[in-house]
Amino acid sequence: MRLLMVAPEQLPVPGSGSVEICMLAIARKLAKQHHVTIVSRQKAGLPTTSRVGRNLTIVRVPSGSAGRYISSVLRYMKGRTFDLIQVDNRPLYMAQIKRAFPRTPVSLFLHSLTFVPRTRSVAASLHKANLIIANSNSLQRKLSKLFSAQRRKIRTVHLGVDTERFKPSGGKSSKRFVVLFVGRVIPRKGVPVLIKAVHKARKQGSGATLVVAGKGKRAYLGKLRSLVRKQKVPAQFLGNIPHGSIHRVYRLADCFVCPSQKHEAFGLVNVEAMASGLPVIASKIGGIKEIVKHGHNGYLVSKYTKSKAFAKYIVKIAKNRSLRVRLGRNGRLTVKRKFSWGSTASKLAGIYRKAARRSR
Repeated sequence: MRLLMVAPEQLPVPGSGSVEICMLAIARKLAKQHHVTIVSRQKAGLPTTSRVGRNLTIVRVPSGSAGRYISSVLRYMKGRTFDLIQVDNRPLYMAQIKRAFPRTPVSLFLHSLTFVPRTRSVAASLHKANLIIANSNSLQRKLSKLFSAQRRKIRTVHLGVDTERFKPSGGKSSKRFVVLFVGRVIPRKGVPVLIKAVHKARKQGSGATLVVAGKGKRAYLGKLRSLVRKQKVPAQFLGNIPHGSIHRVYRLADCFVCPSQKHEAFGLVNVEAMASGLPVIASKIGGIKEIVKHGHNGYLVSKYTKSKAFAKYIVKIAKNRSLRVRLGRNGRLTVKRKFSWGSTASKLAGIYRKAARRSR
């Protein structure tokens, strides 16, 4: 198949955004059997066209605003033919592309609910899609509830991870019990709950220390540092780590905690942690429940607004090395079986083949 993937406007491919990271990883796998083109925005220092292997091309077009970007995308597409077009996370872009290419199947790959508020314009855009891809069953259910008329179009394709890059370290040199958080450092991610949980776990003799990796606003990071001092928690804030290096951060840790306070469509960081051989303690929310299996590869926290609930499992894992090893090993096996990029691309290609055949 000849596939076109259209990225959102804000970041180039390759880029540091989770959507762009996922798109490139999936495209690399699809390009083993198909001709794939990714269109994204221009960026100083990156060429207008890049070739990755024989079958993957990345095209970068002028941007500066959503309107200019989608005009540039459509200008690039003019006169070219594709078997299927995938637009990531932008229903309004997808609708404009479908209007311009009415005979080509167009899919909308959604990574979250952020860009699909229940409005008339979004509903009208979704109506134009041939397919809507959700990255979890949880997101599929929410979309089906919000846009019931589109229910039959929605398919679930779970995201994945590079299991060669994200893998166990083979043993830490440090004797500390390191609790890790990776992600955007914003209120909905629950870092204050985690800081208080580590404080409680330390009072129970766990010896836990905290490492936080991720970008946040200076004022909010200042509040978190004040809380760390007040709670007397040994903590490191690593700031933004490029995704190309983040696998090394997972190797610093003994367990991973994802204390999200609001719906997570998928929760890719949990998969990265599991691939790295870490037991995961995570909020029982959204798509996370499809990844973490309670007592098998980690623990799910129902009362995720309460630090005490997270502290309980931090202590349990910290004080039982054989449990830690078993959970980590099971997590790695889960990822290799269900959450590799190869699995993601294979399922997506199967869905797209059927759609392309129906359009002929």
